[in-house]
Amino acid sequence: MKIRNLNPKVSVLIANYNNSIYLDRCINSVLNQSYKNKEIIFVDDKSSDDSIQVVKKYLKKIKIIKIKKKIGIGSFDQMKAYFEAYKKSNGNIIFFLDSDDYFHKNKISIFVEKFLSNNKLDILFDFPIKKFPNKEIIEKKKKKFYNNYWSYIFPTSCISVKKKKIEKIFRYADFKKFPDIWLDFRIGIVSNYIFNQYNYINKNLTYYRQLEDNISSGFKHLSVNWWRRRMQAHNFIKFFFKKNKIHYKPNLDYFLTYFVNLFIV
Repeated sequence: MKIRNLNPKVSVLIANYNNSIYLDRCINSVLNQSYKNKEIIFVDDKSSDDSIQVVKKYLKKIKIIKIKKKIGIGSFDQMKAYFEAYKKSNGNIIFFLDSDDYFHKNKISIFVEKFLSNNKLDILFDFPIKKFPNKEIIEKKKKKFYNNYWSYIFPTSCISVKKKKIEKIFRYADFKKFPDIWLDFRIGIVSNYIFNQYNYINKNLTYYRQLEDNISSGFKHLSVNWWRRRMQAHNFIKFFFKKNKIHYKPNLDYFLTYFVNLFIV
């Protein structure tokens, strides 16, 4: 009789680039988790600030990887950093964590319990608490007024995956096209259309920083950049579906986005 491991080891992969001022909060949010059987793998993507000096004080508690050569495109560098961290990991369950974000103290325990309750779960998401400089917003799934090829996109730090599925995810998601389409969107599409699952915990367990100088701030709702990235998302879907022999038909949102982009170029 096979005995199920009720205390699986988990790996938290932290990807960092020039976020030294947030590292203590990020790393300590993992070290202080109620769940104890864990490892932390920190990847620095050639930061020019003092990130390495900050993280060195945790050297006895975490593994540190330094990326030697950048690709030079943020989304591709992020995927490379996480994959390098994965290759050094020993956990059965992988948690992604961008270095300016941080976890609720019970997040890992809640996720592990959910994974153990259903062995068919491969990918699991939670909703973020959007952390602005002067306020917090508790994010919830919104009802959509029209159908699209993607649903709510969970931020990278809200994603956890069984280790045995990571290489398959990267095989489907990590191609060097569509630079404005980041890992969170790609994993969401793979989960939905390749694994046929989009499971989430209806709790807010991840603090997701919203800063003036981070990537998401450049894509404010209905801005020019927002429309351009939306067009790229549609083109990503078209490419992904064709590559994986999934039926594709342009929808209303595609045509709206296409025509808006004709006027903003």
